[in-house]
Amino acid sequence: MKIRDVTKCLEEFELLGKAYGKAKSIVDKEGVPRFYVRILADLEQYLNELWEDKEGKKKMNKNNAKALSTLRQKIRKYNRDYESQIASYRQNPEQSADEDEDRKSDDSEGSSSSEDEDDGEGMSAAAFLKKKEPSGESRSRFLRKVEEEEEEEDSDSDDEDWGSSDSDTDSESDEDDGKYTSLASKFLKKDEDKKSTEKKRDEKAKKKHDRKAKKYEDEEDEGGEWEKVKGGAPLVKEKPKMFAKGTEINHAVVVKKLNEILQARGKKGTDRAAQIELLQLLVTIAAENNLGIAMDLKIKFNIVASLYDYNPNLATYMKPEMWKKCLDSIDELLDMLFANPNIFIGENILEESENLSNFEQPLRVRGCILTLVERMDEEFTKIMQNTDPHSQEYVDHLKDEGRVCGIISRVQRYLQEKGTTEEICRGYLRRVLHTYYKFDYKAHQREQGPAGDSKSEQDQAENEGEDSAVLMDRLCKYIYAKDRTDRIRTCAILCHIYHHALHSRWFQARDLMLMSHLQDNIQHADPPVQILYNRTMVQLGICAFRQGLIKDAHNALLDIQSSGRAKELLGQGLLMRSLQERNPEQEKVEKRRQVPFHMHINLELLECVYLVAAMLLEIPYMAAHEFDARRRMISKQFHHQLRVGERQPLLGPPESMREHVVAASKAMKMGDWRTCHRFIVNEKMNAKVWDLFPEADKVRTMLVRKIQEESLRTYLFTYSSVYDSISMEILSDMFQLELPAVHSIVSKMIIGEELMASLDQPTQMVVMHRTEPTALQNMALQLAEKLGNLVENNERVFDHKQGSYGGYFRDQKDGYRKGEGGYMRRGGYRQQERQANY
Repeated sequence: MKIRDVTKCLEEFELLGKAYGKAKSIVDKEGVPRFYVRILADLEQYLNELWEDKEGKKKMNKNNAKALSTLRQKIRKYNRDYESQIASYRQNPEQSADEDEDRKSDDSEGSSSSEDEDDGEGMSAAAFLKKKEPSGESRSRFLRKVEEEEEEEDSDSDDEDWGSSDSDTDSESDEDDGKYTSLASKFLKKDEDKKSTEKKRDEKAKKKHDRKAKKYEDEEDEGGEWEKVKGGAPLVKEKPKMFAKGTEINHAVVVKKLNEILQARGKKGTDRAAQIELLQLLVTIAAENNLGIAMDLKIKFNIVASLYDYNPNLATYMKPEMWKKCLDSIDELLDMLFANPNIFIGENILEESENLSNFEQPLRVRGCILTLVERMDEEFTKIMQNTDPHSQEYVDHLKDEGRVCGIISRVQRYLQEKGTTEEICRGYLRRVLHTYYKFDYKAHQREQGPAGDSKSEQDQAENEGEDSAVLMDRLCKYIYAKDRTDRIRTCAILCHIYHHALHSRWFQARDLMLMSHLQDNIQHADPPVQILYNRTMVQLGICAFRQGLIKDAHNALLDIQSSGRAKELLGQGLLMRSLQERNPEQEKVEKRRQVPFHMHINLELLECVYLVAAMLLEIPYMAAHEFDARRRMISKQFHHQLRVGERQPLLGPPESMREHVVAASKAMKMGDWRTCHRFIVNEKMNAKVWDLFPEADKVRTMLVRKIQEESLRTYLFTYSSVYDSISMEILSDMFQLELPAVHSIVSKMIIGEELMASLDQPTQMVVMHRTEPTALQNMALQLAEKLGNLVENNERVFDHKQGSYGGYFRDQKDGYRKGEGGYMRRGGYRQQERQANY
């Protein structure tokens, strides 16, 4: 049962049934033994647990799976005859435990007196009942043999207590053989025998302990600490033997042993935990024999590599204890490297050219600390990806990021002294990737502080370390200048732009994006870089929105939002409909590309920013081109939301963010800026969106201003036809805008020929010219334009047939004169074109 060998369990169960059948006459007299009921109950429970373990059943081989099904059916059928006994056992299992404890001493005595080399603990009841009692002569020979083996056995092989294997106990069992009338009664101890049995067992354990302790004192090299265990022989956990006794421990021997351990790496059946323990023991042996710091470094490099190999599956992540051990090991490596600057490490150093002894200088060790740190960073990302983001466990794991960043900073300092340019760029990029998405609140507070305290704030900033903006600028500029690989430079540029946009440095972010020309070739980059590009463009659009640059914000967010796959494009999850298009392998790859939760961009905030920007652009445009047949849509997604709102049979107060934007758009279309403002800025929208910005009050103030200005433009477009003239002071009062602002907006509309009017400066009046056509005139113009298009299309089709331009009009009279054939021919072509257009 312990090793899940169900096939063997089935065989044992059948043997147990046969043994029970042979002892049926005794059982009928004395009743079913308690141990037999316990075996049946435990076996049934064990099989039920195996049956419910779906993952375990999948991993079973064919024989075990078949045996599980057979044995489960047999045990259920068999246990029907013992339902009452099993039920009483499950209600009172303590009684059975007491009986088992009383019987253990007899079991151990019987086990040592058998001819088989069995320790008595794992013996099944069937095997015990089946076993034949040896004769007195064979038993005494066996006991002498056991005593000789106990004298000669080595400390490494003595992990178990043979317990009561003395001849006294066995002679007693010989004498007692005639006393018991049944096998069942042989296992039950009488109360008066308990004390004497326990006393004998303690005496024998003490003798054995003294004998082995004396033996270990004689052997100096093979020492081990004994731990006294109450009621029996001590449990000893011996360290595995690394070298034979008397072997001289030197560099060559340790390197040879290290290579032996590493040869098992990656092979099937290798115990990875044991391999790590062996390497740690090898470090201890090397330190005890003073083999030098270089040897310690070499072994510890391999320890960290073995920790990474502990999980062979790429999708799995490190367990907490292995992760902590990995961080500690890398810290130790860095401490050793900083303490010993005379050691040179590198992945280009061949094993033949390594120098691990202190006799020659300089010391050279094969290994790359940067590769280990990069792998550590990837493991941290995997841990964050595979942890529930809404649990306390995620927060606990996130606390490790400070330590991860500290290790990256230490590696960065080490590489600045001893690394190549390429390695420094890789180290800098790791630091950049842990910095670019974090908002620097301390720097933000310093910027917002009073001007009088600038000197003290600068001193404080110097004490706390360099500002994140300065750090990003220094690291990224080094990469721009020195990097030879496009990928590292591209990632650094995108991270730099993201950091500028996050801190509202719009113009620096925009200029860097335009100068890099990343838009031209980003489609050829690998998926993680494309995800980073999408995140940067989104952050750039949100930055433009905060600055009040509505058109720039809309243009930056258009590609992501119009696709309907923002969640997938930003690496924040996979869409259900796209999961059907992927096979399981592709799905695993996609999941490994996901961004950890603490780096996510709020998708509802993103959509709200896009829809509000589209509203501020689209509503005035729709009002200005209400009767234009060639009017284009600025935002398809915004129009879709408007259509969804129009299809609702019952219009109630808005609930979701989208409904708020649709309701605000309808109010703006009427020129009612106050209602529009109430729908966009309210408690519900503040909690969902606006309070998430660093400077929420500034954003809300900007929104009010933009709504007032665009509502004024919409009002003039919509109602200019009913005015002869209107005062700018009245417009200023209606929309709560300053008079110069109203003057500026109206002047821009007149200059751009959006509004047919003129300004009367002395009276501050807007005089309408009444050049706009009426609704009937607009419909007539649209009809005329459509007829003109139809005639032009027919003429083009006829020209294609005749090979001359204007033939339709020239041959029209001839067509009628020739009869219906020619006209029908032309009509046939018209019909073909209509079908083609359709």
